[in-house]
Amino acid sequence: MAEGLAIMAIVGGLIWLGLFLSPIVLARVRSSAGPRVPLTSVPPAWRTITDRDVPFVQLLSAEEQERLFGLIHVFLREKTFQGCAGLQVTEEMKITIAAQACLLLLNLRGECYPNVQIVLVYPSTFVPKLALRTAGQVVPPLVPELGESWQDGSVVLAWDSVLSGARDITDGRNVTLHEFAHQLDQEDGESGGVPILDSPSALRAWGRVFRARFEELGERAAKDEPTVLDSYGATNRAEFFAVATETFFEKPLELQREYPDLYEELKRYYHQDPAARLSRGRPPA
Repeated sequence: MAEGLAIMAIVGGLIWLGLFLSPIVLARVRSSAGPRVPLTSVPPAWRTITDRDVPFVQLLSAEEQERLFGLIHVFLREKTFQGCAGLQVTEEMKITIAAQACLLLLNLRGECYPNVQIVLVYPSTFVPKLALRTAGQVVPPLVPELGESWQDGSVVLAWDSVLSGARDITDGRNVTLHEFAHQLDQEDGESGGVPILDSPSALRAWGRVFRARFEELGERAAKDEPTVLDSYGATNRAEFFAVATETFFEKPLELQREYPDLYEELKRYYHQDPAARLSRGRPPA
């Protein structure tokens, strides 16, 4: 009888532990590959646009380019684009945005931003329409934004910033990469700088490295010490992940030198090595 009760207690404890861990670990583990629709041939106009506006595409291998254009095809099929403030969305805008967004997905398993339904494009910086309540008063925010990413399925971008970020692949600033990194972070309904990872062990390593580097960035930002990471990343952990993603793809060599452990975590997550890619050769100016 005593042995039976002991076994039941152990089993019950394991079940409780599993229920406790499952939302933390299992929800953050990336599932098997989702459907990818092959693209039989790349429209010449798409290559013209990426050659002109998205030079990082030229750093990709032929196989990677094929995968990227296939992802662009899925992105354009599944997402709606809408111009704001009188802007007419063109094919150039769609391809330029989709190419950058899909770079993040190049070697990731799963669907193509399953939560994103619409991409809103402004001509330039915009004032968010989200109202703030202060002492019973509704006060609209007055700070212009370059981009926003919402859990309701919308991404908002300023076209001039999208284009400048796409054309300069080494300045460490790319609003499209930044906002779509937020979407990866938000994919499981949370936004805390922890995207869906491959395994529980990957989750533990990620938490250890990102926590340390986030705290370090906050300390350095408070002292106005320069770092390869934009100080905006010290705002919160979600912004840290988005800023780190921008830096990983745009300043990979510098990030690898200054924060090798952070670089390795991003490399493992995205299954890409931008530093090696950049070392092989730069696209023509």
